[in-house]
Amino acid sequence: MAAEKDKGLGTEDRKVLKAMKAAGQAAAPKQIAEAAGMDSKKVSEIIQSLKTQGLVESPVRCKWTLTEAGKGKA
Repeated sequence: MAAEKDKGLGTEDRKVLKAMKAAGQAAAPKQIAEAAGMDSKKVSEIIQSLKTQGLVESPVRCKWTLTEAGKGKA
């Protein structure tokens, strides 16, 4: 079943998750975008998608971090 859940994660999704994991703390979409080498608007869209999947959360306004489930996918 875990493989079925991973079907929703594309290359860019994984890139964002890895950049967030490398940050090691809550980060703004712009910071994540710079680390991932991506456009910040695209990263914001991806973060919203990852949020609905329960992979990221916002502990502080405008900053995001991985959930335990997200850490397992990064």
